[in-house]
Amino acid sequence: MKLTILAIGRLRASPEKSLIDDYLDRAGKTGRGLGLGPASVVELEDKRGGGKPAEAELLRRAVPSGAVVVAMDERGKVLSSPAFADQLGKWRDTGRPEVALLIGGADGLDPALVAEADFTLSFGKMVWPHMLARVMLSEQLYRATAILAGTPYHRV
Repeated sequence: MKLTILAIGRLRASPEKSLIDDYLDRAGKTGRGLGLGPASVVELEDKRGGGKPAEAELLRRAVPSGAVVVAMDERGKVLSSPAFADQLGKWRDTGRPEVALLIGGADGLDPALVAEADFTLSFGKMVWPHMLARVMLSEQLYRATAILAGTPYHRV
């Protein structure tokens, strides 16, 4: 099952981009034997400045057919890392070909898109910059594959 982050905005060469690339590479390598991966990020840009509705349309068009759609939203469900790993495993085990994790732009996701998602996930009640949310989500994807693989990366 592919793991894809669909994000609004382009991230230039930066420490954040290096972290994202590293964690997604690790997730792909660790998850390969588990049927998880590759892990990647797809960046989308609303060049016309249409706001949340335009960004939502870009994200909708980028979601692969058959993918589980996960909206990243502060009002979503808060999961522990093992519970997130478990959820990814369940989606994989039901034969879903891909999980598409959606991160909106600076103003978040359009509420209509959040309502359409299969699952809404939150990193807690705090609001995080969308670029930092990519790093955190990339790390959690790696952590989830490490948990499912039984590696010592995740310590309880």
